[in-house]
Amino acid sequence: MKLAADTQARLLFLARVVEKEIKHLDYADNQVFSPPLTLETVINLEQNPALALKIEAFSSRFCRLQDTLGDKWLPALFTRAR
Repeated sequence: MKLAADTQARLLFLARVVEKEIKHLDYADNQVFSPPLTLETVINLEQNPALALKIEAFSSRFCRLQDTLGDKWLPALFTRAR
């Protein structure tokens, strides 16, 4: 199947965005889960605001990646594949 130039450009752009979002998520993952997050750490999260910010960054980046994939990349891919 041959894609139009604008479609190819859009999909390549979105692929680059997803790749960057994955790198940012991986960084946040290492900040939150290394060492592993324990129940005790979560229970005492109010005493560790730096970790709370890291968890917030991780969850925001995870949601952003899911939004990009679900709202932009997959629809662009499937719309063009028809």
